[in-house]
Amino acid sequence: MFLKSRTESDLLKLLGFLNNRRSLTEDDLKQYLYLKKGYEGELAFDRLTAATLNSDVYILNDIMLEINHSKFQIDSSLIIQDTIFPCEIKNFEGNYFYNDGEFHFSGSKSLITNPLHQVKRAETLLQQYLKKNGFHFRIVPYLVFINPKFFLYQAPQNDSIIFPPQLSSFIEKLNSKPSNLNGMQRKLADKMIADHIIESPYPKLPLYEYHSLRKGFTCAICNSFQIACG
Repeated sequence: MFLKSRTESDLLKLLGFLNNRRSLTEDDLKQYLYLKKGYEGELAFDRLTAATLNSDVYILNDIMLEINHSKFQIDSSLIIQDTIFPCEIKNFEGNYFYNDGEFHFSGSKSLITNPLHQVKRAETLLQQYLKKNGFHFRIVPYLVFINPKFFLYQAPQNDSIIFPPQLSSFIEKLNSKPSNLNGMQRKLADKMIADHIIESPYPKLPLYEYHSLRKGFTCAICNSFQIACG
């Protein structure tokens, strides 16, 4: 059961708008494509959970919380019985390799931010959040690679990582857990939704001037300016 839906961030919306009406700088275009691909991966995970998870699960998407002056975001939070499963969703595509505790993209040999560090940070801050608010739930975090075209060489043996071929067994594992949702699970879900921070923690937005933007209506589906009315 989805208790909090997922929506595009304000930054993604703005970059998409600007990309359609002017040429983005190289850095802004990279950021737009990165955010867009990430959002598409999160939507793919939503479709998977909506179609395959049992109904006795509370699902909260894109929750951003703050504890001890530190903000943290959870792509998808699954509440089942006495456990909360915070899921970090990655839509990486292509060949990567893991070496010395870091992730690298094979195409450029470039180092990327280790998503396992993001998972650990969110888990630590979520533990503090639950303790402060008097909730006694186990936390079992997962890093979910949703894209079937992703491959990680020298992958670490880590039960918290879910690779694309493991998605079906991951869902089966969740569905096998007994779940009897009661007032405590709903109380936790409602508290997290109430504490969700709406404003972006990344306030830096690209600069633009109105006169430099292409004017006119666009298609609501493909964003094209070529609109034919039948």
